[in-house]
Amino acid sequence: MQNIQFVSHQEAVKSIKSGDRIHIHSVACAPQKLIEAMCERGRNKEFYDVKIQHLHTEGPAPYASKEFEGIFQLESLFVGHNVRKETQAGYADYIPVFLHETQKLIREGYTKINIAMVQVSPPDKHGFVSLGTSVDTTLAAVQNADTVIGVINKNMPRAFGDAMIRSSCIDIFCEDDTPLIEAHFAEPSAIEAAIGCNVAELIEDGATLQMGIGAIPNAVLSQLGNHKNLGIHTEMFADGVLPLVYNGVINGSLKGIDRGKMTSTFLMGSKKLYDFVDDNPGVVMKDVGYTNDINMICRNPKVTAINSAIQVDLTGQVCSDSIGTKHYSGVGGQIDFIRGASMSPGGKPIIAMPSVTAKGMSKIANTLHLGAGVVTTRSNMHWLVTEYGVVNLYGRTLQDRAKLIISIAHPDHQEQLDKEAFERFGPHFHYIHK
Repeated sequence: MQNIQFVSHQEAVKSIKSGDRIHIHSVACAPQKLIEAMCERGRNKEFYDVKIQHLHTEGPAPYASKEFEGIFQLESLFVGHNVRKETQAGYADYIPVFLHETQKLIREGYTKINIAMVQVSPPDKHGFVSLGTSVDTTLAAVQNADTVIGVINKNMPRAFGDAMIRSSCIDIFCEDDTPLIEAHFAEPSAIEAAIGCNVAELIEDGATLQMGIGAIPNAVLSQLGNHKNLGIHTEMFADGVLPLVYNGVINGSLKGIDRGKMTSTFLMGSKKLYDFVDDNPGVVMKDVGYTNDINMICRNPKVTAINSAIQVDLTGQVCSDSIGTKHYSGVGGQIDFIRGASMSPGGKPIIAMPSVTAKGMSKIANTLHLGAGVVTTRSNMHWLVTEYGVVNLYGRTLQDRAKLIISIAHPDHQEQLDKEAFERFGPHFHYIHK
């Protein structure tokens, strides 16, 4: 086994030089002490024009702030809450890319990685460490970076699959036993619970699930206690799946690939979730180029992909990454799984969202806001769910779609939407639906 020599975080970041591109480990794995040490060097103006790349990260992201203009430039692959204001203000930037292709940017040299900064589990007796709760794009960064800085953290779960890498892949070692950042989620509201019930009715026994994070996915999962033989093939999962695993509802017995295992590329949740993953052969953490590959997804039966939206227009165009011209999140894996589910035998691609915003504005509109990004095109659209019902738009005409979508809009907005549809499609719109 490799004889590991540790250095301080301050010493480790001395490898950074002007013009480098640094990849930071994702979500709960972001190595905060390395980030702090890197930013201290930045404040001392020891380098300039250093590009930072990562998916969503939890915790502070000071390198994105105005303070470091000219020192760091963030090129995020997904805009998380910790860099959203800076991105909208122009101090940080975003690379539009399908989640399954984020690793391709690195492997094919579109974004050359000079330094990868990661957190890993302690080495086992065979000299392997684990990337733990986030493999995603980070594995590609580790495999292609000029220099890999690895923080060994005893709190990092020892996850299997592509998470396992040889400690010899790491060039510089540090230590930090700070617990991983946890994410806790509020109980679903009455609206979110209603959406969860509507979505759950679409999920069949034997389905393979993909869903994101937050109140609506948790509301869906809470309704599945009487289902049988569900599987997980997803880009991420959180604590909401655990009761279903313990009760045997989620067992993966009917999956087409990775049968009997839960397949994911990153995780975000509580320590309970991290403990569940630790040394668990029933969880396989894979490269994002595998989990989000359409051709892999569709090998599973009845893939039911549940994703959210910021706004949907009357033809079924879905905006999920921006509010008008203000960038809010990213393309992520939505279209990967919308396409994968549509190609799966018995699959169901679902967009689920509240009918209105917190301020009461309709999330269903005649046209998307000016500058809004279309993530899921109207031709990719199948199921749309709000608290007011479920409609399937696949194979329906534009006018039929408009009528179906209006039927599950908030009642306070249906009359206005109907008038706008009349103006858009002409008097025949009303006639054919009388």
